[in-house]
Amino acid sequence: MSAFPSLQGQTILITGGSGSFGRAAARRILTEGNCAKLIIFSRDEWKQWEMRNSDPVFKDPRIRYFLGDVRDSSRLARAFRGVNIVIHAAALKQVPAAEYNPTEFIKTNILGAINVIDNTIERGVQKLIALSTDKSVNPVNLYGATKLCSDKLFIAGNAYVGEQGHPKISIVRYGNVLGSRGSVIPYWYSVIEKGAKSLPITDPAMTRFWITLDHAVDFVLKCIERMQGEEIFVPKVPSVRITELAKAVAPEMPHEIVGIREGEKLHELLLSSDEARYTLKYPDCYLILPPVHKRPFEERVKRQKYPGEKVPDNFQYSSATNEEWFSAEQVKEIL
Repeated sequence: MSAFPSLQGQTILITGGSGSFGRAAARRILTEGNCAKLIIFSRDEWKQWEMRNSDPVFKDPRIRYFLGDVRDSSRLARAFRGVNIVIHAAALKQVPAAEYNPTEFIKTNILGAINVIDNTIERGVQKLIALSTDKSVNPVNLYGATKLCSDKLFIAGNAYVGEQGHPKISIVRYGNVLGSRGSVIPYWYSVIEKGAKSLPITDPAMTRFWITLDHAVDFVLKCIERMQGEEIFVPKVPSVRITELAKAVAPEMPHEIVGIREGEKLHELLLSSDEARYTLKYPDCYLILPPVHKRPFEERVKRQKYPGEKVPDNFQYSSATNEEWFSAEQVKEIL
């Protein structure tokens, strides 16, 4: 019996499947999803080889490793043949790199999204769920702008399915993943290993939303079960102060203030006040139904599997005013 009934007997493809999220999701799908086949689609042959040899679970006979880039529509067309569910996790996402290499981020995050949408529709995929980021909300950097654009594309993609009625296309939006590749914690560990006497801190007032990798995977797989198309799912997650993170990594080490990097915010939003007009609240998440196709909000609410409570029109979900916080001790326990 599958822990995720919507995955049982299905052929599932993960773009960016050899990344941090892709590996964790693959493990859960193979061990708990009872899928028929799982395709890891990514562009790095070394990371695929490394993944395959890192754990016996990744040599499961149901898994396939498919080299390709979301920029290449013809390669996606080949990979999507016979696929029921696509989890789109492929992206370029380092904020400073985006500021200096904007065209590369546009090619992967925006044009790649178009290729994924087109092939999802043309190949008869049933469901597509795309991963987004808090940086897509009121973006101030190029990375966030590309993810805002791709979010709009995914939601609009539901209008092009025609009489076939599928795929259903939805989005999951969450904040920083605790300890993932490219995040600040692995960077701090590398600094410590090199003999640093202090930890570089951008700004002591900085806050971020944080989610564990297991929580992110669990939430995405559950959203595949409940999605009806056109939703943006936002999990309720704790905030953490950058100084608390630093204490969790190196309690006795002094901090060196280095200033905010190009394109960074002091605090992040997962839900803006403009989106609140179209948002429902649930015990575990917020569900945004962006206005599309001139269909009334109330009509689209009725399509949802579960009744939700409308949030106030002026509500926003900010890392600075969140109700739940991680302490240094809690972060240390997770790490």
